[in-house]
Amino acid sequence: MILLKLFISFLQIGAFSFGGGYAAMPLIQHQVVELYQWLSMVEFSDLITISQITPGPIAINSATFVGLKINGFIGALAATMGCIIPSCIIVSIIAYIYLKYQQMSIIQNILKYIRPAVVAMIGGSGLLIIVNSFFNGNVDLKHFQLMSVIIFAGALFLLRVKKLNPIYIMFISGIIQVLIYYLFVSL
Repeated sequence: MILLKLFISFLQIGAFSFGGGYAAMPLIQHQVVELYQWLSMVEFSDLITISQITPGPIAINSATFVGLKINGFIGALAATMGCIIPSCIIVSIIAYIYLKYQQMSIIQNILKYIRPAVVAMIGGSGLLIIVNSFFNGNVDLKHFQLMSVIIFAGALFLLRVKKLNPIYIMFISGIIQVLIYYLFVSL
């Protein structure tokens, strides 16, 4: 029964998450945190981080992570297949239609009007990540994480001003966070 729930849950995510992994984050959060409570909000934040630093698409990495946590290798397989199948079907159909009718103005108009919705979904995901990182999921000053804001500002500076490779920034940020934990939190 749990395998079927994992499969159907990620089948829905795969079918309705247009715009990539960041656009899928609100859907994943709804399924795994709110609906089934497979993960806590803190675990979901960790899921986002792990999904970003591992190779591959975020939604598929998330499906694999959740499935593995819930029901081991078979759970990971069920969730991942649920996430992949809709994309394979939808992309195959769209590719066929696009190649056949790409000169039609209606196809170009459809693509033009989908873009703002995708941008809004990505923006919502970004806001969710910021709230989870800066306020530990609870938006009040009691849960404000000053070090997270400082690390974020430093990473943004290195990325935008110094044009440092994002992989190096993630590595540096991770090392800083581990040092902070061992120097201040674990004492």
